[in-house]
Amino acid sequence: MFSTHKFNERVFHFLTFFFQGSSYLNPRAYAIMHREHHAYSDTEKDPHSPHFFRDVFQMMWYTAMSYRQHVRKLKEPEERFKGNTPEWPLIDNFGSSLFSRFMFMGLYTWFYIAFATSWWMFLLLPIHFIMGPLHGAIVNWCGHKYGYANFNNGDKSKNTTPFDFLMLGELFQNNHHRHPNQANFGAKWWEIDPVYPVMKLMHWTRLIKLRKPVAV
Repeated sequence: MFSTHKFNERVFHFLTFFFQGSSYLNPRAYAIMHREHHAYSDTEKDPHSPHFFRDVFQMMWYTAMSYRQHVRKLKEPEERFKGNTPEWPLIDNFGSSLFSRFMFMGLYTWFYIAFATSWWMFLLLPIHFIMGPLHGAIVNWCGHKYGYANFNNGDKSKNTTPFDFLMLGELFQNNHHRHPNQANFGAKWWEIDPVYPVMKLMHWTRLIKLRKPVAV
């Protein structure tokens, strides 16, 4: 969707590690898996189609196993899925380690102990521990099962809601599968992708350079 200077890429890479914390995803492994998802959307080769699993937990377990294979380079991806992915072995290896994940979980727990004003707030801790997988489960399950479609993409991708602020535009899956390299996930005038204005601002300030969308 965009290109950027190598220095900016490193900054974004570190910030991704810092803010994803216990849910950190290796960018290379995630990119390969996401490319597989688009190439084989809702077929048996799709790493996370909800139409081949009894429930969302089975789907996410299979997704986690596919992701782990790419992290550890146990699975050789197809040639077309390789390349053009940010890699930083120091951050990627540490961020994917159990030590890093438990370290962040400990920091989150300390933050709650220091600032929570009621016992029920601690019930939110597990959500913070697995925020990334939780987000992925909602997007991949709901975005290919529930909602409406603007385009016939030859798969079961859906736009789950006409307004998508909680998932930051990612539940416009039908639009995204139609125009995978377009930064704006909204297609209709009333479909608002809240991340797109941020990317436009970054483009105007030359932090990134948005690509011109390619018609599909």
